[in-house]
Amino acid sequence: MLSDAEAAELLTFLTPSTRPDVKGRATECILGLSGNRDGCRLLRSKPDLIAALFALTSDPSVAIVKDCYHILINLSADETLHQVLVTDVKVLPVLFKNLQDPEYFFSDQICTILSNLTRLEKTCKTVLKVLQEEMGLAKLVEIFCTEGFNKKSKLHYLAPLLSNLTQLPEARNYLMDKDRCVIQRLLPYTQYQASVVRRGGVIGTLRNCCFEHIHHEWLLSEAVDILPFLLLPLAGPEELSEEENDGLPVDLQYLPEDKKREDDPDIRKMLLETLLLLTATKPGRQILKEKNVYPIMREFHNWEKDVHVTAACEKLVQVLIGDEPEEGMENLMEVEIPEDVEEKLKQADTKEQEELEKEAELDSFTQRDTRHSSAVGVFFNKLLLTSVIQTFFSPY
Repeated sequence: MLSDAEAAELLTFLTPSTRPDVKGRATECILGLSGNRDGCRLLRSKPDLIAALFALTSDPSVAIVKDCYHILINLSADETLHQVLVTDVKVLPVLFKNLQDPEYFFSDQICTILSNLTRLEKTCKTVLKVLQEEMGLAKLVEIFCTEGFNKKSKLHYLAPLLSNLTQLPEARNYLMDKDRCVIQRLLPYTQYQASVVRRGGVIGTLRNCCFEHIHHEWLLSEAVDILPFLLLPLAGPEELSEEENDGLPVDLQYLPEDKKREDDPDIRKMLLETLLLLTATKPGRQILKEKNVYPIMREFHNWEKDVHVTAACEKLVQVLIGDEPEEGMENLMEVEIPEDVEEKLKQADTKEQEELEKEAELDSFTQRDTRHSSAVGVFFNKLLLTSVIQTFFSPY
């Protein structure tokens, strides 16, 4: 491992005036260090080294800049280095400046770093603050939605960045500002076949936005019309009856025989969770029932093989075919649950997830992102309780 003396010597090589071959060997050495957790933790105690590397992202040598960005990607993947990068090295203003340059060669690497830095809420708040100061969320969405904005970079990782940013209420409220028409620009990307990263990031963004239940009616109205964009990736080529087709949104009626569903199981699960969140309010439930969502879910359930996705589908179906909650419990996100009961339901939800994991072990070793799924699980616990809560409060 790197000693203090060796680190000090390396630092002398990380200057603009150093010979390119020497700088290259120094950055290669640090790149190797950053490839494992112990190396990252060691570099965490050397902010001067990290600052010098960041300064070299403007070096004339493309190879050196590439190494430096790969190091920064590795460091940003370690949550313990977020504050060093954001506060000590102050990477954000420069990253946002370069991101706005349509000729910048390393914008994809910048998107990855920003996506990593916004995973935790604390750092995410700092990133959003600096973003608003340096370029604004409006400009970020504009860059994301402008095809070919940067001909040297695909910018797909702006989608996970948007998804991470919308863990914050202020970002969600901006995207759903009725005067800005922002969230409508993201909807077509739910079926963006060129990149699973872009597709998944947008769907994650929509799911996060649906935690704001006060916007559900607007999201489902003609002003946004989010429902077809969530249902189409889940719909298949199965033939439905004429009555069932007529009740569906126009875009889902009489789909062709070659219609394919979303390939990625994690994205299918997020779509289902988003639909489930839209059932939190009475108007949301009514619209999903009126728009005949159930036949799509019925055929999807018959087709789906992933146990996690099947479980999410079954929860949604329970809402679609179930009775309405009693008066005063129409908004399922605001239902008050006794603490002891909620704790038991959380334990039951955890147990269910463990059982699903065991079932899936033989089929897949995919590590799933459950940061937001747990919140959906808590909501579904409330949903189940609306039919039984009276038992705890009504006299026998």
